[in-house]
Amino acid sequence: MTHKELEVESLFDLSETMAAELLRSVTYPWEALAGIGEFIKKLGPQLPEEEYEQRGENIWIARDASVAPTAGISGPAIIGRKAEVRHCAFIRGNALVGDGAVVGNSTELKNVILFNRVQVPHYNYVGDSILGCGSHLGAGSITSNVKSDKTLVVIRGAEGEIATGLKKMGAILGDHVEVGCGSVLNPGTIIGKNSNVYPLSAVRGCIPAGSIYKRAGEVAEKRQE
Repeated sequence: MTHKELEVESLFDLSETMAAELLRSVTYPWEALAGIGEFIKKLGPQLPEEEYEQRGENIWIARDASVAPTAGISGPAIIGRKAEVRHCAFIRGNALVGDGAVVGNSTELKNVILFNRVQVPHYNYVGDSILGCGSHLGAGSITSNVKSDKTLVVIRGAEGEIATGLKKMGAILGDHVEVGCGSVLNPGTIIGKNSNVYPLSAVRGCIPAGSIYKRAGEVAEKRQE
């Protein structure tokens, strides 16, 4: 992926998230990760009271969202309209969950933006990451957000490396990305729009839009129907 393909406007339809203002303020999506918590604190009090209610400190939940009584939610957090937070989900703060999104059983979120209709429905961990509209993580798939040697995350694109300055960064998924069950997205992974990842994959680096990731070194372009 070129540096242009890594930019916010290339990866996402910003009409599909409440975080559009935050994301428009940066060039690359990982630059927004540090500002998620403060953005939620600013946005929450502006949400219409007829649609959202405040449930605890810096926690706003849409009145038509479905939240299991066994779910744990720490602020700052916003749960969007018609979103579903299932049994024993654990939202650790700095989480903006979009309209119609699904946060599944035993799924954990921390410092994330989930665009509208994202699904992380079964035993997923998503930390320091942004998932575009309609993207989906298969059961047991996770974002790994810290390198094993604890060094800062570097993005490796087709035009060279970009230093993020971040110790913690998971994955950036463009709109409508499908990740197969049991996959690990390594720190600094970026996957372009409309791409698929085979189950049980260990993904690192940048995957172009419209691709099928089969294994390391084997990435195919999707056929045009």
